[in-house]
Amino acid sequence: MNNTVWTTEQIPDLAHKTIIVTGGNSGLGYESVKAFAEKGAKVIMACRSVEKGEAAKAEIGAVKGQIKVMPLDLQDFASIEKFATDFKSENQQLDILLNNAGIMTTPYFKTKDGLEGQMGTNHFGHFKLTSLLLDLIVKTPKSRVVSVSSMAHKQGKMNFDNLMFENGGYSPMKSYGRSKLSNLLFTYELQRKFDEYNIDSIAVAAHPGVASTNLAQYMKEKFITRLFVPLFSLIGQKPAMGALPQIRAAVDETVKGGDYFGPHKGMRGNPIKVESNKSSHNKAYAEKLWLASEKTTKEDFSEKFKA
Repeated sequence: MNNTVWTTEQIPDLAHKTIIVTGGNSGLGYESVKAFAEKGAKVIMACRSVEKGEAAKAEIGAVKGQIKVMPLDLQDFASIEKFATDFKSENQQLDILLNNAGIMTTPYFKTKDGLEGQMGTNHFGHFKLTSLLLDLIVKTPKSRVVSVSSMAHKQGKMNFDNLMFENGGYSPMKSYGRSKLSNLLFTYELQRKFDEYNIDSIAVAAHPGVASTNLAQYMKEKFITRLFVPLFSLIGQKPAMGALPQIRAAVDETVKGGDYFGPHKGMRGNPIKVESNKSSHNKAYAEKLWLASEKTTKEDFSEKFKA
């Protein structure tokens, strides 16, 4: 599996597959939508702006599969609920849920439901979405939930007494690192539950290394960071390369539950299986985060696993 030449040419035929890509209108999500649709999949481009989604769809152009744009705001639980309801009214299967959308190092703000912005978007929004779609995921053979993390998970620290910085201490990078660590804790705990209930689905994660997308717009607004923008542009790989780890995680038939993919050179390169840090495998952290997430999102996975 750990060869260094995996490319979109290795993507199998995806005809008859249904895939959701959150944040599919730009960056890594856009490249993922394009790759899946070119291989025949029905791809739901889930994004906050339908207008931007339709523009992205038009830019991709004719494909072997089908692309449908649907509105989804991960900062609004009501929007997530409506998306799930609308999707399930038209679809009987969900082969791949690619939890791609995210925000990075933003100033402090709260989502529509009062959650700290980065944790609310990057973790809790996707946690709720996955729960609401779990019935379809569970009944679709060999389905996958793929979550996009980051090398920044290594800087993430969990503090369950101040999970969303409600008691202060916020910094953009602290929150971002925590949210990306949460993506991995969620992935590994979800896989443990798939195993526990003998469900024919897997949970996988990926990171893009350093990719030149608009995700880092808030970092680039800072003076000190602007000084390094030219260097960042040299180091950062194009979105099409940055998207390969999550694409591989989603479709490579050799992938196993709990795998984590990233560029073979760390910050750049073709996708291989990589290792996440020790904290991401902390089962006590994962269990605490899961309970906190169910409480925060008012979602109970347990009955859906038994269904």
